[in-house]
Amino acid sequence: MWRTNDRAGSRAGDDPGLVDLLCPFAFVAVHRLRAARERLGLDGQVHLDHHTFALELFNGPHSRPGTDSEAVGLGQVAPELGFRLWTRPDWTYPSTVLLAAEAVHAAKEQGLPESEDLDYALRCAFWRESRSIGHRQVILDVAKEAGSIDVTALAAALDDGRARATVMADHAVATTDAIQGSPHLFLPDGTNLHNPGITVHWEGPYASGYPIAQNTNPTWTNHLLNQAAGAPSHP
Repeated sequence: MWRTNDRAGSRAGDDPGLVDLLCPFAFVAVHRLRAARERLGLDGQVHLDHHTFALELFNGPHSRPGTDSEAVGLGQVAPELGFRLWTRPDWTYPSTVLLAAEAVHAAKEQGLPESEDLDYALRCAFWRESRSIGHRQVILDVAKEAGSIDVTALAAALDDGRARATVMADHAVATTDAIQGSPHLFLPDGTNLHNPGITVHWEGPYASGYPIAQNTNPTWTNHLLNQAAGAPSHP
């Protein structure tokens, strides 16, 4: 998710930042924001404007050992999300999810809620069901199951590639010093948080070691959402 301060269409109550679809920390942040928004009665008032932090454009194809080890580490911090190791054949593992990122952008033509729903459904499909969300048909199947998305319109957007340039524009922003990693959240007033509510360090090298993660601030979602909505912040 990302929106610069002068981007056309910026509006109060939108919560932007950058996230990668296969980043487990982003899944935790997105899930907690959605749950807190409902709990605080801010559905329809604060929207998540998803933009892409494409880890694969920094690191190369996504690594299954890396995501498996992260699923174990983050599953202990957020067991309610239902993290699972990859359970399907190795050859179906999505080493790229750029097309899925395009789909999340393309769904904004239907509205930010539709884009949010697709983003969250794709994350659940990967982390909980081991579905190959880099594949066009899987993306469209997930969109259909989400229930709020015009799948025919989404398919047309994927096939003409209209959101591809937006993904690459996000990558250009992600390479700057303004972005620390995924997830990095921004509010219209310039407030920003990188990987809020969690601290992490690695034991051993990435993909052969494992992450040690812990919750550090369980109330960050309330503060962020109330600030985005212009309401008083309460724990």
